[in-house]
Amino acid sequence: MNRHLPPLYALRAFEAAARHASFTRAAEELAITQSAVSRHVRTLEEHFGCRLFERRGRTLQLSESARLLLPGLREGFDSLERACTTLRADDTTLRLKAPSTLTMRWLLARLSRFRLQNSDVEVQLTSAWMDVDVVDFQREPFDCAVLLSEGGFGDSWDSEKLFDEWLIPVCAPEAARDGAWDLARLQGAELLHPTPDRRDWRRWLQAMGLMEQVPLKGGQVFDTLELGIVAAARGYGVSIGDLVMVAEDVAQGRLGLPWPTAVLSGSSYYLVWPKGRRGQERVRRLRDFLMAEVAAMKTPDVALFRGENVTKLQKTDEMISL
Repeated sequence: MNRHLPPLYALRAFEAAARHASFTRAAEELAITQSAVSRHVRTLEEHFGCRLFERRGRTLQLSESARLLLPGLREGFDSLERACTTLRADDTTLRLKAPSTLTMRWLLARLSRFRLQNSDVEVQLTSAWMDVDVVDFQREPFDCAVLLSEGGFGDSWDSEKLFDEWLIPVCAPEAARDGAWDLARLQGAELLHPTPDRRDWRRWLQAMGLMEQVPLKGGQVFDTLELGIVAAARGYGVSIGDLVMVAEDVAQGRLGLPWPTAVLSGSSYYLVWPKGRRGQERVRRLRDFLMAEVAAMKTPDVALFRGENVTKLQKTDEMISL
């Protein structure tokens, strides 16, 4: 294809001058002279047949034509930078994105063990709050990600399911010391909501057939699962947690299970990565390691509610196969 584009150096000079509103500062950034920036901008003006800057006293302002050009130009330079960053990436570095609660409660400890066994691979972890877990491998600088999802990622990604999400009420350990709660005690408790739309409690109550008996209104609302769990552990009420995420705290006596029945949410944690990228072997090593960690997980002995069936959980491999 014959592309009728102006010179890249001219576009680069214009973008820098527009960003700084100054030929002088653009020249400093690009390590060229101010007159060179001015020449590059004139080259661009001759190419388009219009003015790009207007001087108002000492102020440099964009023309209407320049305002139309600038957004697409910035997006193009951002795309070029991302493409070059991908090729410059260190072959020993694996860039991973993961949700914040999963990072704190499950992933960090396992990545520490992964590094001990794979000293030639550096994992750069970005922990992000995501109301809906997403990653854009075209626009974000990641080699792989762990997402809570229902699957169906498309043909351009590879994926491996790590484990299912099982929702279960959690409270301070002393509040569950006398055993499982009855309905009256749950009705009288302060519900803590780890999501603004209260979806986790709604899912659990619907599965248990308790939507009509236990009101969802009221109670403190948070924006992360982690905050709900911490608040419950400190005695502020009863929250909804994930069975895997709370397993260590329950085992160590830092959390209690007032109603020891976990409900399958329909979502699962997946390791995902784009096909055909560099570093596939490193991603596969991480995948194999995490799958071995999943197989060795220990979770509380609770009843599992899946659809119309309730199954007693005796060991972790039964949970994974359900």
